[in-house]
Amino acid sequence: MEQIIKYFPKLSDNQIHQYEMLMDLYKDWNAKINVISRKDIDNLYEHHVLHSLAIAKAIGFKPGTEILDFGTGGGFPGIPLAIMFPECQFKLIDGTGKKILVATEVAKAVGLKNVVAEHLRGEDEKGHYDFVVSRAVMPLPDLVKIVRKNISKNQRNAMMNGVICLKGGNVEAEVQPYRRIVEVSDISQWFTEEWFREKNVIYLPLS
Repeated sequence: MEQIIKYFPKLSDNQIHQYEMLMDLYKDWNAKINVISRKDIDNLYEHHVLHSLAIAKAIGFKPGTEILDFGTGGGFPGIPLAIMFPECQFKLIDGTGKKILVATEVAKAVGLKNVVAEHLRGEDEKGHYDFVVSRAVMPLPDLVKIVRKNISKNQRNAMMNGVICLKGGNVEAEVQPYRRIVEVSDISQWFTEEWFREKNVIYLPLS
């Protein structure tokens, strides 16, 4: 939790409290429904919460921004981002009902009013959003094929509407089809922990 405060020193007391609640909630739910590797649950803040918040270093969403978290699993990156941006609206979708149950209950427990979670495949999502965020769900070209239909034409933010993904390792092949417009940002420029080496935020404008 210290890492969150270190990298985001302007959090309100309420936001700090919401982030602090996540460890016990995810440990409790993970004992019933495995949404995070049992070996990794103790690294929740670094490997899941802070990793999700790399997106908040890449872009500060304006109030009113609507964001779709595609393949959210147990709520990442959607729930950490929803705490960070309480004036934005988040829809979390996943094709696995048990994972959506966890995301729904965690959001409710920490008092998030700006989150809706639904058991839904990306192909069946009909809404329009400023941004689609995801965390290593599938190769970028496959993701783009599914979510292009969901990107709103109305611009609210300085960055054009599009897809923002968290990806590790060598991403050159994935971004090659979009090399003229894609932006790849190394997370190590924001977070100094060794775990973030070779992890990236990929931003692809699509509107």
